[in-house]
Amino acid sequence: MSTQSTYKAFRVEENEGEFSTAIKDIPFLNCSKGELLIKVSYSSLNYKDALSATGNKGVTRNFPHTPGIDAVGEVVSSESPNFNIADKVIVTSYDLGMNTDGGFAEYVKVPADWAVKLPTGLSVREAMIIGTAGLTAGMSVLRLSENVKPENGPIIVSGATGGVGSMSIRILKKLGYKIVAITGKKSEIDFLKNLGTDEVILREDFENLDKKPLLKPLYAGAIDTVGGVILENMIKSVHPMGTVTCCGNVASPKLDLTVFPFILRGVSLIGIDSQNYPMTFREKVWNKLANEWKIDSLNEATTEITLEEVQSRIDLMLRGELKGRTIIRL
Repeated sequence: MSTQSTYKAFRVEENEGEFSTAIKDIPFLNCSKGELLIKVSYSSLNYKDALSATGNKGVTRNFPHTPGIDAVGEVVSSESPNFNIADKVIVTSYDLGMNTDGGFAEYVKVPADWAVKLPTGLSVREAMIIGTAGLTAGMSVLRLSENVKPENGPIIVSGATGGVGSMSIRILKKLGYKIVAITGKKSEIDFLKNLGTDEVILREDFENLDKKPLLKPLYAGAIDTVGGVILENMIKSVHPMGTVTCCGNVASPKLDLTVFPFILRGVSLIGIDSQNYPMTFREKVWNKLANEWKIDSLNEATTEITLEEVQSRIDLMLRGELKGRTIIRL
């Protein structure tokens, strides 16, 4: 472990309802039983981090706080029999970066139960390019592929230019599926075609489909990242015995549809809880992402920044001007 008494962290502070950010020196805390102290190599920037950095109380209740829902690094102190000094580990989701100080820091202290050993075949940098978004995509593809095979027909993916959607497309393409993408951005159609999609549908067109209880069955399965009408129409458009996974609700948390797709077509709707997904499945997905699902072009559209550049990238994200993945080198 380092002999230094403090470490640097990107801190969000509250003063009479106003929020500000700065790089601060934070004193080390000793590990309690069952905890790890990790020297962070990389973190990544996610929308939840941007919300936390602006004082969104739905994400983070108490300040001062260090955002960063993703972290990868090396164990420097362990109070767990499952991890040794120098083990490389990944920590994503759970409460990291929300109400527990997160990865935008040189060191992070977490329960050992939150950590996954970095699988062989994956570098620490690649792990953070994947991050929570890639892990969620992997969880979605895992559950979908248990029931739907490439020969069964195309898979439709919503939020296709986002982190989860784009990574889902890349994994599905590697596994041989035909892919239809939904996007609200006409300017990104070429980007989606280059990712490997076979067809692109504009969001407004898919939202304005017929309001019938069932639609023409066109897809063997679906990966939804947005919820609302998009998810409703996906469920109504899936083949008999098809599978739909759902991991987001940015459009709406509500569904307005009948039970007919489930009863008359036997469609399965599977929720993906990336925050508290069981460790057995996490390890399985990380190992697949490091091996048979590994994306050769992971470094494409990835920007690497320092802790000092985090605020400017958050500003871009909140204005909707950030494209691709941003990882933070600690």
